[in-house]
Amino acid sequence: MIKKIALVFLFGAFSANAQNNTSYWQQHVDYVMKVDMNVENFQYLGTQELVYTNNSPDTLSKVFYHLYFNAFKPGSEMDIRSLNLPDPDPRVLDKISKLTPEESGYLMVSSLTQNKKPLTYKVEGTVLEVTLDKPILPGEKTTFSMKFNGQVPKQIRRSGRNNKEGVALSMTQWYPKIAEYDFEGWHADPYIAREFHGVWGDFDVTINIDKDYVLGGSGYLQNPQEIGHGYEKPGTKVKHKGKTLSWHFKAPNVHDFAWAADPEYIHDSVKVPNGPTLHFLYKDKKEILDNWKDLQPKTVELMNYFSEKIGKYPYDQYSVIQGGDGGMEYAMSTLITGERSFESLVGVTAHEMAHSWFQHILATNEAKHEWMDEGFTSYISTLAMNEVMKQNNPNSLKGMYKTYFQLAISGVEQPQTTQADRYAHNAAYGASAYAKGAVFLSQLGYVIGEDNLAKTIRRYFDTWKFKHPTPNDFKRIAEKVSGLELDWYLTDWTQTTNRIDYGIKEVIEESGKTKVVLERNGQMPMPIDLYVEYTDGTIESFYMPIRLMRGEKENPISSMKRTVLADWPWANPTYTVELDKPAAAIKSISIDIMNLLADVNPSNNSYTN
Repeated sequence: MIKKIALVFLFGAFSANAQNNTSYWQQHVDYVMKVDMNVENFQYLGTQELVYTNNSPDTLSKVFYHLYFNAFKPGSEMDIRSLNLPDPDPRVLDKISKLTPEESGYLMVSSLTQNKKPLTYKVEGTVLEVTLDKPILPGEKTTFSMKFNGQVPKQIRRSGRNNKEGVALSMTQWYPKIAEYDFEGWHADPYIAREFHGVWGDFDVTINIDKDYVLGGSGYLQNPQEIGHGYEKPGTKVKHKGKTLSWHFKAPNVHDFAWAADPEYIHDSVKVPNGPTLHFLYKDKKEILDNWKDLQPKTVELMNYFSEKIGKYPYDQYSVIQGGDGGMEYAMSTLITGERSFESLVGVTAHEMAHSWFQHILATNEAKHEWMDEGFTSYISTLAMNEVMKQNNPNSLKGMYKTYFQLAISGVEQPQTTQADRYAHNAAYGASAYAKGAVFLSQLGYVIGEDNLAKTIRRYFDTWKFKHPTPNDFKRIAEKVSGLELDWYLTDWTQTTNRIDYGIKEVIEESGKTKVVLERNGQMPMPIDLYVEYTDGTIESFYMPIRLMRGEKENPISSMKRTVLADWPWANPTYTVELDKPAAAIKSISIDIMNLLADVNPSNNSYTN
């Protein structure tokens, strides 16, 4: 019996080891789509051939598609959710519930085959569940052929027709899109409010539309000399025959394909030195022309900034397009509303362009880890605006910290591990994803040092581009760069609502020396930088790593004398620093003069004699 148990244990250990050593994999798709768009009734017919490669170790007996336009009809989950939130998105409110059949959106599949064999499927809201004729084995490819038709909804959220600025078509998430399958399984989330997750692949898309419409979006136009509209070679002219044009695009290694169209678009293009071609498509309105012209050199600066700070942009084009309902990122492009002040126009472009790195090249799952995309994007785009717009703000992320502090004391904060649609308040989702996500990065610079943070961002991008990283993947890069243990930081900040609250409890003079007693009032541990200014004008720092780090960061102010003290064990509520000077020689004592620590109660962080 003992031998039998030992054999079972040995086999179990071997199996676990084999699972832990499974190499990284991800699925691959190749789309070929053709669509005929009727600009009179906003309906379209399409065909799709999808070659699906199963790179997983699993046998797949079913697949799922997203039918996003089905969200824009009365009674949809997006509609019901908006009607029942205490603070619904003001762009949605009750607008979906009031759509007529002619204004609603839909996406319907009329036929679907697998390797020419008909398939059975069912539609549940915005998700199509497909039972396969033949399971897809590991390493196998299969071809799905589909006919579909859709109606573009009245513009409410992201997608739609005739937005408030008069743009005819904002065609985003417009086609049946196969869901992601990864090491966690299928991600066939319904479209309720948040953003998108997809499988990397190559897109070949042909759009037949009225010849007067100008298009822009994802991919590279394959037939510019047939299309014209600013895509033709300089100095050449294109004559259009017939009533329609067939725009043929190819977009390699993307997980999305979006486009917009309007008969009044102005189309400008600018070449970034040693970089991509930038396309700008915007309405021919006198009051916005100067801003859109001035935006173009700023966009070149932004492209260069992000390529330097994160990693080189890997595509040959990027399009900035007036459309949508605010600002939203897509593959090789963004749709933004364009009737803004100049600074706002640059700001929204900076934010959406930064998403190209964090969402369209790294591409975390935003249903589960929205803070990684929105927060990292907010962090880097805020810094970019400070430089490109010459704002000269020494603490440009102050606003992000302020928003996080408001969230932390609001009573409605939820952990960042909350599924994105499951936040009880829209405001809590926004503050958590954008502001708290940005503070995660900024404060990481406090923990590991600013130089190490910069190295971490670049190494993270280089290591995980085109791979859908998770929070742990980022943490492990930061650990390798810094040499510090950071599991405590990732866990407390993202998986709990623990707050940081340190303070100076008391300052006591004894025998000509001064004791500074610090206290930890919050549940989240952090290392402490303590700065002491003396009456003679000198300043020195005292650094208390937390024991959980298993190491120390470099001196953040190299010109300042720093003393590294013994580790502060997290469980200890207080820590005493002894200064070799009397209290009369001390002018002030402060925690974190660089304002990188997200301490929710800064009122007790300083002492003045």
